[in-house]
Amino acid sequence: MSEKPGSQHHVVPNPEGGGDVRRDGASRSGGHFDTKQGAVDAGRKISRNQGTEFVIHNRDGRIADRDSHGNDPYPPKGWARDCHALGTRRRPGLALPHAVMS
Repeated sequence: MSEKPGSQHHVVPNPEGGGDVRRDGASRSGGHFDTKQGAVDAGRKISRNQGTEFVIHNRDGRIADRDSHGNDPYPPKGWARDCHALGTRRRPGLALPHAVMS
């Protein structure tokens, strides 16, 4: 989905058990975990920190879930309309303390 190498982190099954966190284009795993859930938790934290796409794979290699922690090229439906109504470019639902307090 992303064009830039290294712009995604993947949780993939390890043949010896558990799961690995890998960055796109990396030859080695960024971390091995005894459980898939451990790999998912660590991978999500890394992905959020680095602003990458996060992809979780099943045992068969198919994508089970994905999350965008970077620049999402497709804002949610109604985003422009809601921002226009708020007079801001921020996504609706984000705290706007200066607007809320007045």
